[in-house]
Amino acid sequence: MITDDFLLDTPQARTLFHEYAENLPIIDYHSHLDPVAIAENKQFSNIAQIWLDGDHYKWRAMRTNGIPEQFCSGNASDREKYNAWAKTVPLLIRNPLYHWTHLELRRPFGITGVLFGPDTADAIWDQTAAMLQAGDMGVRDILRAMKVETVCTTDDPADNLEAHARIAASNCSTKVLPTFRPDKARALKDVKTWNTWTGRLEQAAGKELDSLEAFKQALSDRHDYFAAHGCKLSDHSLEFMDEESLSDEEAAAIFSAARQEQEIAVKDAERFSNYMIDFFADLDARSGWVRQLHVGALRNPNGEALRTLGPDTGFDSIADFNYASPLAKILDRSAQKGALPRTILYNLNPRDNALMAALCGSFQDGSSPCKMQYGAAWWFLDQMDGMINHLETLSQLGTLSRFVGMLTDSRSFLSYTRHEYFRRILCRVLGRDMVGGLIPDDMELIGTMVSDISYFNAKNYFNF
Repeated sequence: MITDDFLLDTPQARTLFHEYAENLPIIDYHSHLDPVAIAENKQFSNIAQIWLDGDHYKWRAMRTNGIPEQFCSGNASDREKYNAWAKTVPLLIRNPLYHWTHLELRRPFGITGVLFGPDTADAIWDQTAAMLQAGDMGVRDILRAMKVETVCTTDDPADNLEAHARIAASNCSTKVLPTFRPDKARALKDVKTWNTWTGRLEQAAGKELDSLEAFKQALSDRHDYFAAHGCKLSDHSLEFMDEESLSDEEAAAIFSAARQEQEIAVKDAERFSNYMIDFFADLDARSGWVRQLHVGALRNPNGEALRTLGPDTGFDSIADFNYASPLAKILDRSAQKGALPRTILYNLNPRDNALMAALCGSFQDGSSPCKMQYGAAWWFLDQMDGMINHLETLSQLGTLSRFVGMLTDSRSFLSYTRHEYFRRILCRVLGRDMVGGLIPDDMELIGTMVSDISYFNAKNYFNF
C-alpha cells in the first residue's frame, strides 16, 4: 500500500515530491518529545514501547475498538498491548492512523508490502525487535535516520533544562531546543494547583514570590535562562479568553488573593490570563522569539477518565466557543505597544480555518515575511482532509509560499513520518493544480515553493 509514489497521483506530484521534498531535512518546531530520552539515547526493546507508550492517538482508537484500558495505558505487557493494536489497525481504514502505522513500519524499519494486522503481527514483532535490540536504533539514531535537523521540545518555565544541556554538550546530530510553555502561570481557575506550581517556580528562581512583580521577574529570568539554552519559541494553549485584560494594580490584587488561596472569580481568572499573555508577548518580542498560540482544545471533558488516568491520556476534544474578538484584542494590545512578536495561530475547530487565516492578515506589518503565520493543521485536524483544507484556506486568504510547514506535536519518536505524509499531500495538491491549469506547470517555480514549505521557510522564520 505504502509505495514510493503513495498519494502522488500525477506525474507532477511525483516529481515535486521525489526531487524537491523527499530528501530535505526535517525541522520539527513543535513536539512533546522527552529530552531526557534524547540525552540518554534511549534504547527500546520492542516496537510496542516506541509505538504505544504515551501515544494517546492510538489509545483513543483502541478504546473505540472495545479494547480494555489495561491494554492501552494500563499494566498489560508490551506484547499484549501490541497484539491489541494489531487487532485494531485493520479496522482503521480511512483513519490517518492506518496510513501513519504503515509509514512508521516503512521508516525507519524498512518494512514494505505488508499490511499490519493479527496475521502479520508475529513476524513484524520479531523483525522490529531484532533491529531495536541490535544497539544502533536508539532515539538519536532514529532522529538521524529520519533526517531530523532540529527538534523543539515543550518545557515548563520551572524545568531545569539539564537534559538539554547534556544534549548540547554531546555529539547528537540533531539540534534539540527547549520551548517556553508557561500555561501554568496563568491558570488561576484552580488556585490550589496554581500555588503548587508557583512553589516550583520559586525553587527554580531561588526567590520568594510574594508579589506580582516578583512573580513576573522570576518568569522573565526563566525566559532568559531558556534563551541561554537556545530557546527561540514560546507556546501557549488558549482555552478561554476574555474581551478585557487588567491594569497592573488589578492584576496585583488578584495575584495576592490567589497566593492566599482565595477563590478567584471566573471573569477575574480569565482577565488575569489575558494579562499574563500580554506580559509573555512583551518577553517574546524583547528576545526575538516566535510565539505559538493554540486555540480551541476542550480539556478533560470526561471527569472520570481524568480522575482515574490523569490528563493527556486521549480524552480531550474540540471546543466550540467564539474567540475572534478576544483573540484580536490580545494581538492588538501587543501591536499597539510595538511589541507583537512573530506569532503562529493554530485552531482546533475546523469551522475556524478562515477566521484564523484572515486574522493573521489583519496583523501583518511588513517587518518580516508572514510575520503572522496560520499554523499547520493541528491535532484532530492532522489528517488528509484537515491538511488539504488548511492548505486551501491559507492559499486563498494568505500566502502559501511563505508557510513554515509541518510539525509533529507528538510524543513518539516514530512520528516523523507525519512530515513525509504532509509533504506527499502538499505535492498531491500542487501537482493536481498544475495538471488542471490552476497554477503554472513550471516545475522549477513550484518545486522551489515545495522545498521552501518543506524546510527552508521554517529554517529562516525561526532563525535556526
